[in-house]
Amino acid sequence: MNDTKPVIEIRDLHKSYGALEVLKGVDISAPAGHVVSMIGSSGSGKSTLLRCCNLLEDSQQGEVLFEGEPVRWKGEGLNRRPADPKQVTRIRTNLAMVFQQFNLWAHMTILQNVMEAPVTVLGRPRAEVEAKAREYLEKVGIGDKADAWPAQLSGGQQQRAAIARALCMEPRALLFDEPTSALDPELEQEVVRVIKDLADEGRTMIIVTHDMRMAHDVADHVVFLHQGLIEEQGPPAELFGNPKSERLQQFLSHSAPHPQPA
Repeated sequence: MNDTKPVIEIRDLHKSYGALEVLKGVDISAPAGHVVSMIGSSGSGKSTLLRCCNLLEDSQQGEVLFEGEPVRWKGEGLNRRPADPKQVTRIRTNLAMVFQQFNLWAHMTILQNVMEAPVTVLGRPRAEVEAKAREYLEKVGIGDKADAWPAQLSGGQQQRAAIARALCMEPRALLFDEPTSALDPELEQEVVRVIKDLADEGRTMIIVTHDMRMAHDVADHVVFLHQGLIEEQGPPAELFGNPKSERLQQFLSHSAPHPQPA
């Protein structure tokens, strides 16, 4: 990657569910202003790794660092937990997550959805947050939907509202967990355009995706996970244009459409 200080860094991370080891010693780093895409088959550990980044999942071994600050742990193995709840809250509010299924609150308007966390979690003044929320809704192209209910929006519009909600927290990095996989191709492109715009702004992002074209076009660095380990990683042109491992070659051959080398 480069020498820019990582916003989020994972070192030798292991994660198990009982006897099932999902991550077997993974290192990943997202420098400030860089986009990291994670690709791989279902069950390779991509989403689990993303959830470990912002401490939605507890890992059994290894380090999680936010801007150089290590997460403090207590206990060992399957009993390991973060030791400082305030540290967890601070890290989570700076690593805003966008989920596959939008996770909007059905009983709130789109504007209320976007405003809720900055007002209740961060304690920011409502008037200030509302102005920011409307700005971010405009940014993702749904400023006219502020007073609509989630059920009145298409899937693509709901996902863009979820991105606006993440942005309204003004986080240090955005984490995307398969942000387009619940959408049909036309709606998928609406969301991809927004993510590309965010990448062009120099926002730090980690994106778990099945969309090889987006991984190629948006990322500075692509990580291919296979069976809980990093099989191959590198710049997108190199990874897609000249995959070295047989497993990655196999994966890309079944992941149409994917970018071809120039």
